[in-house]
Amino acid sequence: MDLAVIVLLVILVVLVFIILLRSVRIIPQARAGIVERLGKYQSTLTPGLHFLIPFVDRLLPLLDLREQVQSFPAQSVITEDNLVVGIDTVVYFQVMDPRAATYEIVDYIQAADQLTSATLRNVVGGLNLEEALTSRDKINAELRGVLDSTTGRWGIRVSRVDIKEITPPPSIQDSMEKQMRAERERRAVILTAEGDKQSRILMAEGQRQAAILSAEGEAKAAILRADGEAQAIRKVFDSIHRARPTQKLLAYQYIQTLPKVAEGSANKVWMIPAELGDALRGVGDFLSRPDEDGQGPGRTWSDADDEPEPVPADEPLVTPDAVRVTEEDLQPNLERTTVDPDEFTIPRPATIDPDAPVRLDDPMPPRDGPGSR
Repeated sequence: MDLAVIVLLVILVVLVFIILLRSVRIIPQARAGIVERLGKYQSTLTPGLHFLIPFVDRLLPLLDLREQVQSFPAQSVITEDNLVVGIDTVVYFQVMDPRAATYEIVDYIQAADQLTSATLRNVVGGLNLEEALTSRDKINAELRGVLDSTTGRWGIRVSRVDIKEITPPPSIQDSMEKQMRAERERRAVILTAEGDKQSRILMAEGQRQAAILSAEGEAKAAILRADGEAQAIRKVFDSIHRARPTQKLLAYQYIQTLPKVAEGSANKVWMIPAELGDALRGVGDFLSRPDEDGQGPGRTWSDADDEPEPVPADEPLVTPDAVRVTEEDLQPNLERTTVDPDEFTIPRPATIDPDAPVRLDDPMPPRDGPGSR
């Protein structure tokens, strides 16, 4: 008797436990449950603790209210230019109405997959391959609009649709790669040619400017050198004129200058001037009779008042004090330049007669004449 009571108590406890389990339901956060009473929709359970009538109310599987991501396999789509491409899509959706998602559609994920495939065929079918590859934003926007308007009555909200990959046929991929490679090579050749052109232009411009500056510098340097030589010649002439050299000294200098004419490897024949005999004769007379008259043959001064005084035999031919070189003589005076280097013009060579003979006994210009300064 006691055993039977114990068994009944155990059965009663088990029944109470089962009833409690079926009557108490805890719904987690971001979940929702549909309650059916005797096969009919009763209510939607929100997160928290709920009590149900055992064996009368039935709780359907819980629905996830969080945003979900569903990746669909590649769909074969024919473009406007009759090319078959594979398109992979990703759909972001969220259950907004658990009751509609349960009773309005059998499987909303499969329905979204089929709806995405149909919409892709309609959208991509009106585009060629190039437009399909470059118009992903347009395709995404149209897909999202169609899916959102259709799945709204299912209690589903589509937040975003992305095309993950568009795969053209292998032959088209090879052609596209060749085209892209040729385009890149063409651009590289064009850029190289442009760079070479610019470099050549810059180099030519630099060489032109350098040649102009070099020519200007050489011209100005030549003018300054010529002016300096002119000043040096003027100083030498003035010094010689103040020293009043004799004809014998000039003849002696003339004889010393003659060997320089024969210098150089190109001189094969040395022509002896006709005036050499007169010069030697004058030097001989001077060496044999240095104290006879001190003037030598011939007078070179046109003005009798400017004739030099007789030179004694024991005095040098040139007075050192008369030709003393000072620091001022060693420093060229650039302000005395009579020719502006920027306005210099080369004189005509016709004004100089290279065949005119030069004679030592020609009269020298007067001291106060135009050639003395």
